[in-house]
Amino acid sequence: MKSSGRTEARKGGPLVNRFLEMMAAERGAARNSLLAYANDLTDYVQDLARAGASPESATTAHVRDYLQGLETRGLARRTAARRLSAIRQFHAFLHSEGFTRQNPAQIVESPKQQRSLPEVLSAAEIQSLLATAAAEASAAKGKPAFKAWRLHALVSLLAATGLRVSELITLTRRQLAADADMLVIKGKGGRERMVPVAPGARGVLTRYLSFLAVHDEKSPWAFPSHGKSGTLTRQHFALELKALAARAGLAPQRISPHVLRHGFATRLLDHGADLRAVQQMLGHADISTTQVYTHVQASRLTAAVEEFHPLARKKAAAKTR
Repeated sequence: MKSSGRTEARKGGPLVNRFLEMMAAERGAARNSLLAYANDLTDYVQDLARAGASPESATTAHVRDYLQGLETRGLARRTAARRLSAIRQFHAFLHSEGFTRQNPAQIVESPKQQRSLPEVLSAAEIQSLLATAAAEASAAKGKPAFKAWRLHALVSLLAATGLRVSELITLTRRQLAADADMLVIKGKGGRERMVPVAPGARGVLTRYLSFLAVHDEKSPWAFPSHGKSGTLTRQHFALELKALAARAGLAPQRISPHVLRHGFATRLLDHGADLRAVQQMLGHADISTTQVYTHVQASRLTAAVEEFHPLARKKAAAKTR
């Protein structure tokens, strides 16, 4: 873990530091995840200290008081739930290592979530976005052509695969060239998954890669930039996407990379895709996360019950007599 993570760990104390080392070594937690754990647990440990307690002496009441304090400070329930998850894992680690006799956070209830779904674009709106990107790429000449084709490739690939924006912008040329129909993606926690690429998006990528070969021969990144990272940043892509939306006649505030990821999942489920298959393509560790994307019509669910449930079939048969 880099220096910023070590600094946060020191603020949280040696036990937080040992927990972070375990998460990195045994569970392969990514740097951003470690930084989030460090920040959350540092805040928690400092709150315990103000209450005259420590991680070793913390009780269930201390954990609940901390969560109540988060609500008083105006933090979102989602943030409180994330911190409680970190606290549970932290105390489970302390218990397993013999620092405490129990996990005081184990029985603390998670804050009830009011899940809000991101904006859903219609198929026509997504098509308008893609058509605008395609028209601009085809019309661009000279140096602007590369950026136009890069944006066209980014939007096409995102709409066709539902990748996380962090996964999208860090794709390498080798990943794009390895298989004509499938991408191998290394997602959260180092988990690998295979994501199919629709023929339309693959055609855009093939054309884009030919522009890339002329524009930049050395960079290993599929979407290179002149910044420090060498690849396009999430923020820059989000800005380009909003500008494209405006040119396509869509409200920019409705458009983000995650909205396109959400649209990918929603379209698959609306057309009868298996929830587990969508979970695998999105890279969700827990299927409950994928269920957020379900917008299945009530009539479809009713029809499924009437067709497949044995009691429903008996009832239907009785009506025909």
